[in-house]
Amino acid sequence: MMGRVDVAPIPARPGNATGDAVADGRAAADQAAPDRSAVDAAMALALDLARDALGTDDVPVGAVVLGPAGQVLGRGRNRREADADPTAHAELLALREAAAALGTWRLEGCTLVVTLEPCTMCAGAVVLSRLDRVVLGAWDPKAGATGSVRDVVRDARLNHRVEVVGGVREAECAALLRDFFAGRR
Repeated sequence: MMGRVDVAPIPARPGNATGDAVADGRAAADQAAPDRSAVDAAMALALDLARDALGTDDVPVGAVVLGPAGQVLGRGRNRREADADPTAHAELLALREAAAALGTWRLEGCTLVVTLEPCTMCAGAVVLSRLDRVVLGAWDPKAGATGSVRDVVRDARLNHRVEVVGGVREAECAALLRDFFAGRR
């Protein structure tokens, strides 16, 4: 497993205390991040969802979308094996549920909390959904796309950038994945 990678949020622009910005210089939705207790509770829920994935032999990844006030809007766990669907990643399922709850695909002011760094597909969905931030547990040194291998969510060529906070309950998230893959070898 690789060492910790520190990923900082986009530097703040003058007049934009949150540090979130879009490529053309307009400030993103100036929403406050959910408080620490909401993020901790969401990561606990994401870990529970990840453990549920073990029952269908799916890679144990769980994801939760929090609204601007810290309320749970969507949740998902990997279901690729269960649904025979290559796109049934935890993040995509959580984003779909959150969009349905809000009645819009624009998830501005929302935070994705996920046990494993999103892949390129999921990072693209994060950008397209206009999420404000991603909070992740374990980094993915093979396929991560929010700061380790790639950094899709903060690519200056795209129209939206996302704050990344990594390493939340990292040891617990990484152990769940390590144990799952050790059992497959």
